[in-house]
Formats: sequence, structure tokens, C-alpha cells
Amino acid sequence: MLDANLKAQLKTYLANIRQPIELAASLDESPKSKELMELLQEIAEVSDKVAVVRSDDDARKPSFAINRVGDNVSVRFAGIPLGHEFTSLVLALLHVGGHPPKVEADVLDQVRALQGEYRFETYFSLSCQNCPDVVQALNTMAALNPNISHVAIDGGLFRDEVEARQVMAVPTVLLNGEPFAQGRMSLEEILAKIDTGAAAREAEKIAAKGAFDVLVVGAGPAGAAAAVYAARKGIRTGIAAERIGGQVLDTMAIENFISVPYTEGPKLAGGLEQHIKAYEVDVMSLQKASKLIPAKEPGGLIEVQLENGASLKSRTVILATGARWRQMNVPGEDEYRNKGVAYCPHCDGPLFKGKRVAVIGGGNSGVEAAIDLAGIVAHVTLIEFDSQLRADAVLQRKLASLPNVRIVTSALTTEVHGDGQKVTGLTYKDRNSDEVHRVDLEGVFVQIGLVPNTEWLKDAVALSPRGEIEADFRGATSVPGVFAAGDATTTPYKQIVIAAGEGSRAALSAFDYLIRLPAADPAQEAA
Repeated sequence: MLDANLKAQLKTYLANIRQPIELAASLDESPKSKELMELLQEIAEVSDKVAVVRSDDDARKPSFAINRVGDNVSVRFAGIPLGHEFTSLVLALLHVGGHPPKVEADVLDQVRALQGEYRFETYFSLSCQNCPDVVQALNTMAALNPNISHVAIDGGLFRDEVEARQVMAVPTVLLNGEPFAQGRMSLEEILAKIDTGAAAREAEKIAAKGAFDVLVVGAGPAGAAAAVYAARKGIRTGIAAERIGGQVLDTMAIENFISVPYTEGPKLAGGLEQHIKAYEVDVMSLQKASKLIPAKEPGGLIEVQLENGASLKSRTVILATGARWRQMNVPGEDEYRNKGVAYCPHCDGPLFKGKRVAVIGGGNSGVEAAIDLAGIVAHVTLIEFDSQLRADAVLQRKLASLPNVRIVTSALTTEVHGDGQKVTGLTYKDRNSDEVHRVDLEGVFVQIGLVPNTEWLKDAVALSPRGEIEADFRGATSVPGVFAAGDATTTPYKQIVIAAGEGSRAALSAFDYLIRLPAADPAQEAA
């Protein structure tokens, strides 16, 4: 199953295993079980610290446990973790085998200190770029703390189980048999949910920090670039964000980032994080800003209040809060989110194999989603508000060639229907005739653009009618010392390369602003 190049790479990685591990397989006579056994045997061939045994001790077949010999450390995969999950498999082998995870020491200590029993189950799909972060985080936790167990389940392979548990989005995580979370989560985010005192401890640490020269709010391409450029100037730089990578984490193929012919969002986000941490940047993740308080006088300290109650002060602030998927805001959308209403066709598409779905939106994102889904589902209905599709001509031609796609234009989606547990259909109004039509289906994928994350700035800086931060050619906002960059601003063309350039410009503008200020008053700095 693994080619010679991949085997060579795997041999290099597995040389880091410190303690013997055992791959205990639970198999039946299915072709997938044969595939899994072949994979496990190929893994064992490249390391003398890995052995394969047939245990058949798990009801899910095919599945396998990675066990540390002579210890009770173990993680399990139900399915064949290739595709996006191959990295998860390699890391699980290493961590169960005693190789230390690349995680901050205080986070590792927090995991080891958890008391009680935590039985995690994660449903993933092999095409989901959001799933590996969750699988890897929970596997790491299970490798560190014997009170924690984790099994990663391929929802596409165990469809009966997915149907019975009504899993309609990945990643879906259960804890001790009960719903725990859906969507991408980092190890720190998972800890924050189960360690209830973590947020208060983090707020205390943040509140004790001194003033920054530059504080970046947001850590997508714009925020990351701003932090790197500011830190390179040798000034005190901080970055506060909910997650490093921002919306890039939810992006699949990236083919227009100049000098990089192809990459994927999570990989690029990992590169952004590495670049930030290569400099002296105070990174504060899992932090959401709630209020911006301008300085009382030019050159004074600007305050950013956080939702956890802490606040940060800085001589300049760069706003790079990005944007999020726009919602339809129709009845049923919120009620059936992750129960048939989805926003990531790459992640959740495999769960709708053989079913009927709709895609809302006729721009590039919507048409690409419809093309991808047409290869998986039984039928796609694409619904566009405008009188014509707005996607590139090449995408429209591809879409029109697909036999299981219906295109509806001049249509306004008015409601998502369900039976209380899952989506059963939607209605739309023909904007030409005002006729209302119902479409019976099982999934609705919303692809209608972006909304800037600027609600918290409404009374602090000038915003456009669309809620975007008004920024000039230098990135300056209406508030002295406050700059902005990226998808949250009025700059057209929301692209990764443009956001990164804007973040760099905003940092250089902030530095220029700082060096032209009069010397700071020590008493004010201490305030």
C-alpha cells in the first residue's frame, strides 16, 4: 500500500520510537480488513520496535489499537488512516512509542494532571482537512494520560454507526458516549472545555502582562505577517487570536499563493505558526477580543478587552480579525447546523454519499463545491440568487457537463426543513414569478461569501456599511495608532497573498507611527 518513497520516510520517522509498540488488529473477512492488515505489516517491516498481532477484541472491524508494550497507553483507529489521517497515524505511533509531542510543556503538564475518566470517540472522513487536528490532539492526550482513551472512526467506512448516532458533520467528537464538540479544535481548545479552571488561569496571566509596542488581533495570513514584520523591528510584539491560521484552516486546495504551486490550508497555517514562533512574539491563543478602547491622548496606550475578562494594552494595535462564512439567515439554518446544514463540502461531503444535497451560491466557491459533491452524492441542486452564475467560465463549463447537477438561478432560499433531527428539504422562491418550490434532500451546503469579524468594533473605529474596517493606503484606521489588514477591511479581493501583504504593510506603518511619537512618559508606561 505504501510506495518505496513513503516507506523510506516512515522508516526515518519511526527510528524515533523509544519503547516497543504493538499493533493489535481486529479484522473480519472484508477487503478493507485485508487492506488494513497489509498496511500494518508494512509499518512493522520498517521498525524493529513495532509488532503486529491479531486480537479481534473490538466490535468495529477493521480497526486496530496502538499499544505500548508493558504499559496501558493506547490509541485506536477504526478504519484505514490514510489520506489526511496518515500523519495522525505516524504521530500516534511515535507518541505511544514514547517520542515526546511537540507541545508546550505547561500544556503537557495540564493534560497529565487531568483527573477522572475521559473516553473520546472522533468521527472523521479521509477527505476532511479539519479532522487531523482533532484526531492528533486527542491521540496525544491519550498517550500522555492513562485516564484518557481515544478511538478515531472513519465515518465513511462505518456508515451504519454514523446513521445510528446521526453524525452529519466531521469531525464530531463524543465524550463518554455523549456529544462533546464538532469542527476543528486544537489540543488547547479541548483542554479549555474539560478543564474548567483553565480560562480563569489564562486570564490572570494575560492581565499581568506589560504594555506592547504592537499588539496584533487575529492570526490569519494578515495577522501572522504583521506579527513577524513587527517582531523583526525589535519591538515588543504580541498577538491575540482565537486560532492561528484563521479561515485558512478551513481552506482545502491553495494554488495561487505565489512561489507555492500547491498547498493546503492546515499546512499553510502550520507554516504561519512556525514563522511567528521563530521570533520573539508573545502568542496568546484561544483569545477573542470584545472591545477596543482608544488612547486618551496621541501616543497613549490603547486597550483591547478580551471575552475572558482580561485586557491588553499597547502603543499600537493592528486589527486582522478576518472574516467568517456568511449565513443564509433563514428559518431552519441554525436548528439544523451540523445536522444537514454544512459549510465545508470537503469535510462533510463523504457523509452524504448517495444522498441528495443543495449548494447555495453560484460564485467560485459554490460551483467548486457542487462539482466536488457531484462525484460523491446522488444529486446536487445549485441555487443562485442572481440571474446567472458568477463563477469562472471554466468552472461553469465543468458544472454544466455533470449529469447529476441541476442549476437554479434567480432563486431565494427561504427555509430549511427537517424532521427535528436532520434536514429533509428546503424551499426557495422564484424571484421572477414569486412561485415557491420545495426540494426534498438531505444536505444543504452554504457557500455565499464572507462576513467580517468586526461586530466588537462597531463603536470604536469607522466601518463601512458592510461592516468592514475602513483603512487607508497605509492601513491606518480612523483611530490614531490603530491599523488594520486583511479580510476584515475594505480592501477588495479577499485573497491570502493580499492579506499577507497588507499585514506586512500595517506592521511597517505601525513602526513608522511609533518612531515619530514623542518619547514615552515612564509614568504612563507603568499605568
